[in-house]
Amino acid sequence: MDNLDIIYGKNTVLELVKTGKRSVNKILISKGLNKDGKIDEIIAYAKNRGVVFQFIPRENFAKYKDINHQGVIAYVSPIEYVDLDEFIKTPKKEGYKKVVILDGVEDPHNLGSIIRTAVCAGFDAIILAQRRSGLCSSTVEKTSAGAINYIDIIKVNSLVNTVDKLKKSDFWVIAAEAAGTDNYFEVDYTSMNFAIIMGAEHSGVSRTLLKQADFLVKIPMFNQFNSLNVSNAASILIYEATRQIMQKSNLKL
Repeated sequence: MDNLDIIYGKNTVLELVKTGKRSVNKILISKGLNKDGKIDEIIAYAKNRGVVFQFIPRENFAKYKDINHQGVIAYVSPIEYVDLDEFIKTPKKEGYKKVVILDGVEDPHNLGSIIRTAVCAGFDAIILAQRRSGLCSSTVEKTSAGAINYIDIIKVNSLVNTVDKLKKSDFWVIAAEAAGTDNYFEVDYTSMNFAIIMGAEHSGVSRTLLKQADFLVKIPMFNQFNSLNVSNAASILIYEATRQIMQKSNLKL
């Protein structure tokens, strides 16, 4: 099983076999597991896609005791990262492109949560640095509840060069910064391709990227308590953009 990743959890495995985005070597399901709709769906999609699945004794899952596998594990091909240039040149069918750039966000739970929010809000890509970012692990995949299979994940060597390239390709860049000049809701997200940069928990967005940004936005804080988790902060900005876009287009879901 060399060069295969392990993913785990009902939602995660289900979303993977739904999309068919990556090859699945096999799925292991614990015998005696209380079958529910999700297990039935996993089995149905696996059969439809010709994916091998096996019911194995519960004790065989003992070696995975440190992960919340819910009795379901899959061996899959690694995440396929999307090339930045390909992403930029591929036209979007409708509207503008919406991207989240993560600068130094290393905690896999934060990364997975941000990916999940971005997918729910209809964003197009997540951009990560090769260094100083938590790349896509099984924990990220589990925390995203399988959402990672529904969005382009772009891995780059240099965020500075990436931002420069995006700006030259008609993207506006919005960096989250506690000392920002605008409140996050004062920016018009509706008429441009844009990238939102979120920084690491303690250090924030790097100075170089802040200098490149077209907008520096802040989330108002009261009681002198400035301590929003990065995934919470990202959700606020992401859904403000979504709110404005829906309002302008009179879109109702």
